[in-house]
Amino acid sequence: MFRLHNAPPANSDTELLVIFQGGQLISDMRSHAACLITGEQFVRDGWTERRRHFLGYWGNEPCYVLEIDAGDQLDPLQYQKGSLYHILGRVDEQLFALAGRASQLLDWERDHQFCGRCGQPMTIDLQERAMRCSPCAVINYPRISPCVIVLVTRGDELLLARNANFPQPLYSTLAGFIEAGETAEDTLRREVREEVGIEIDNLRYFNSQSWPFPSQLMLGFFADYAGGDIECDTHEIVDAQWFKHNELPMIPPSASISGQLIQHYVQSIS
Repeated sequence: MFRLHNAPPANSDTELLVIFQGGQLISDMRSHAACLITGEQFVRDGWTERRRHFLGYWGNEPCYVLEIDAGDQLDPLQYQKGSLYHILGRVDEQLFALAGRASQLLDWERDHQFCGRCGQPMTIDLQERAMRCSPCAVINYPRISPCVIVLVTRGDELLLARNANFPQPLYSTLAGFIEAGETAEDTLRREVREEVGIEIDNLRYFNSQSWPFPSQLMLGFFADYAGGDIECDTHEIVDAQWFKHNELPMIPPSASISGQLIQHYVQSIS
């Protein structure tokens, strides 16, 4: 449904918009597409455009992300504001990815108004999706932070942990950012060892997911338990346990790659 493209059309009679106000996504409660708002709606409601980026095509219609003025009024009977978490699981995967891309592009432009090398203003190159500094030729592309996420298993048991930032009683798979010079496999072994004190082997790639909180690319893996006892890093992990596949705690939804890892494994051994 979504076709990525950097160059906007020369002209178009219609357009679809992903709209943010004050960093929050605006959703149309009367629309099944939720976060896609038509150009006609935008004009009708009299909102003030502050920033705009072309995203690509949703079907055959050009799609843009807009930031509107903080003072614009929203009809509370039609629109609601919230983080991207509010639409996670409520819209299909491609639409969620589109909204995530929209959010990341706005953040990227905001954070690269000036060159980090010489301090001069940056300009947008729409053909290449880059911010350029003319005086010193620095180029900044939208930032993506690669992360690994892993479901460690031991027969019919799954290792799940509760992060210090999770709402109780949610348990999930282990994850961490890839550091400079590391492979994804290096990071998996290091993160699991640091967070819960065990060793893993037989790493198998599962899938990936763009995760716009704020700009991660999650690389999902399965791994087998290879030894050691659980010793939680109490700064990040407040609890970690082995759970039987048929006695799981509250886990993330299937809209997240963590939920997909768990559900895929449970179905494979059930």
